[in-house]
Amino acid sequence: MSSNPIQSEKSPHILVLGMGGTIAGLANSPDKPLEYAAGQVGVDSLVSHIASAIPKNVKLVSHQLANINSRNLSESLLSLLGEAVRAALENPAVLGIVVTHGTDTIEETGVFLQLTCGQHANQVGKRVILTGAMLPSNAPGADGPSNLLDAIKWAATPLDNCPGGIYAVMDGRACMAMDLAKRHPTALNASLQAAPSSSAGLINPSWLSGVKAVQSAWTEDLPIPRQTEWPWVEILTSHAGARPETVSLWVESPVQGLVLAGSGMGGFHDAWQAPLVQAASKGIALVRTTRTGSGSTLPNIPEKDLAGCLAAGALSAPRARIALQLALNAEKLAKIVGKPLTWQDFFARIAVLPVIR
Repeated sequence: MSSNPIQSEKSPHILVLGMGGTIAGLANSPDKPLEYAAGQVGVDSLVSHIASAIPKNVKLVSHQLANINSRNLSESLLSLLGEAVRAALENPAVLGIVVTHGTDTIEETGVFLQLTCGQHANQVGKRVILTGAMLPSNAPGADGPSNLLDAIKWAATPLDNCPGGIYAVMDGRACMAMDLAKRHPTALNASLQAAPSSSAGLINPSWLSGVKAVQSAWTEDLPIPRQTEWPWVEILTSHAGARPETVSLWVESPVQGLVLAGSGMGGFHDAWQAPLVQAASKGIALVRTTRTGSGSTLPNIPEKDLAGCLAAGALSAPRARIALQLALNAEKLAKIVGKPLTWQDFFARIAVLPVIR
């Protein structure tokens, strides 16, 4: 793990954590920016590239946690990142945190950081800002430098206009990190859902009201699983011609949870009914969401939920998977200390978080 010599780590600074991704990518040729390798440039270099534009009063320290194509993001790396963010929140010299990340799996990381560090970041009054890029670092018009600069500036902005918490900045706009999701493979604004966003430099009052509602509801962070102890959870997508074997093959496996990406309002093919009942009877946790990409999955709609199956609210399937893994891990740790809490107790807190519109 390397340290940027721009600033001593004992002096007040913004910490920039590098995870790789397109923002750290290199294209084979400038005229073919979509043909590139992600995670090739170190975070020190990304920071140095924008050093002249950083306000004089903002001092930076950078650490490389990983340098990967984010499609290869692992649970162990999420644990590493979460622990690094928690340590930085505890460090009085760190004024704010920026995480450079690939956009392919940034929605998983966004919800992970919210659920494990969101309450603490708000309590200590520090912003954690996720950012990335859609074009590699050497492409003409690369968006990474401006996104990183915006993220650093916002991490360093006083809390007068927006509280501490887990946010994201892309394409000149900001949102809560748990609302960040890639919804287009190439567009520059592909990673920021428009409805809940706010200008990175001008806070939308209705958005800020939504942020405060989420933060008021999220009063206790969930434990970060140890790197090798993440519960095994898979995503299954319902579709025309779905077969019962899609579910039944998992029933005899060590899988601990299944996220069902259903059609429409989160319904799944009738062929899945019997094997899902069997899965639930074996203690496999079931969560139901929608494959549509937006909207909420509500309890007992379109029909009554199976016993042991919870609706995911506004969580997409990838987010619901992370939430279920954290809920299962929290249940395990609660049992160790004798608390009678189930994964449903933990997941229900997540599924009812307010949606920023």
